[in-house]
Formats: sequence, structure tokens, C-alpha cells
Amino acid sequence: MVMMYVRFPLSLRNVEDLLFERGIDICHETVRHWWNRFGPLFAADIRRQRVSRMRGFRHWKWHLDEMYVKLNGEMVYLWRAVDHEGEVLESYVTRKRDKSAALRFMKKALRRHGKPEKIVTDGLRSYPSAMAELGNLERREIGRWLNNRAENSHLPFRRRERAMLRFRKMKSLQKFASVHANVHNHFSQERHLVDRQTYKARRSAALAEWQNVMA
Repeated sequence: MVMMYVRFPLSLRNVEDLLFERGIDICHETVRHWWNRFGPLFAADIRRQRVSRMRGFRHWKWHLDEMYVKLNGEMVYLWRAVDHEGEVLESYVTRKRDKSAALRFMKKALRRHGKPEKIVTDGLRSYPSAMAELGNLERREIGRWLNNRAENSHLPFRRRERAMLRFRKMKSLQKFASVHANVHNHFSQERHLVDRQTYKARRSAALAEWQNVMA
């Protein structure tokens, strides 16, 4: 239930109908309750496994970018850190896009995931100001096409945002963005880069790991 709602661009009522087709009769509010309660727990477990695998990796490169999200008619900013493999490391929501917001976002990402070898950003001036204060400005890279990895990582969230008819609270946006990023990371198999048999094996392994997390 949680996987269906978070992973796929489905509404609460879509999940209710799909489960009913499989003989499970529940209300859409039950789906909301379950993802709110268990989604963050599953996402945290997935994130811990990812951090333990990648911490200390010598050639780790991050891509930082921010995207607009409409919240009750107001534009807020969703900051995201994506690594060189396209996995979303951190999501952080702010009302402003200044140095203070960039600094809070980067401190949170560095504290949780460690230090990368390089950090790719766009031309936003908040990034060099924050990085200078953190003492890692020499790690910064900037270029016209260098940050495409971060730009492309926004697309799954945009599809999910449309299915949910946007968000209404900062807290719910922050919560869902974090959960969605980790669940998407877990099931992202880059099927365009591997043959069919390899993809099927990786998909089965991801589902098996998900079952272990839920257990």
C-alpha cells in the first residue's frame, strides 16, 4: 500500500480502487494514515543503508539544485542534493532562496551523508556564499550542462506532484519529498543501461529488500 502510493503517480483513491480489485476493501483515508505512519520509517531505513554503503567513497560527486513548488498559491523552494548516480540524497523545503536557506540545506546534507569530492551547482549566488562559510568552496564546479543530473531528477517528483493536486502545508511537502526520494532511489534500476535479464534480477532484489524493510 505504501509502496504503491509513494512510488507511483497515484492518488489515494486510485490506490483504494487498485486494492479493492485485489480483494482488499479499505478507505482511502486508511491509505493516507498508513503512508504517514510507516512511509518515513521505511525511507529512513533505506537511507541508512545507502549512507553506510557510500560514506567514504572517494569519487563521490553531488549535484545541488532547487525547484519551485506551489503551496496554497505561494511559491516555495525544494532544495535537492543528487549524487553522480542520480540518487536523491537530501530534500529540504524553504520559503526563501538566499544564503541562509542554502547554508541550512548544505549543513543538513553534509552532516547526514559526509563530504563529497566535488559539488556541482548552478549559477545561484547563494551557493558560493554558503560554501565559503562552510570552507568547501574549492570543491565547487559550475557549468552550463554539468547540472543536468539534478535537473532530470526533478521529473519523478513533478509527476507525483500533479497526481496529488499539489501540496497545502510545508510540513507535508517536506515529509513527502523525503519519503518519495528514498523510495524512488530504492526502485530506480536504470533499465535503459542494462539488458532485460539484469533489470529483472535487480527489480526482484529491490522488491525482496522492500519486503525485509517492511518486516
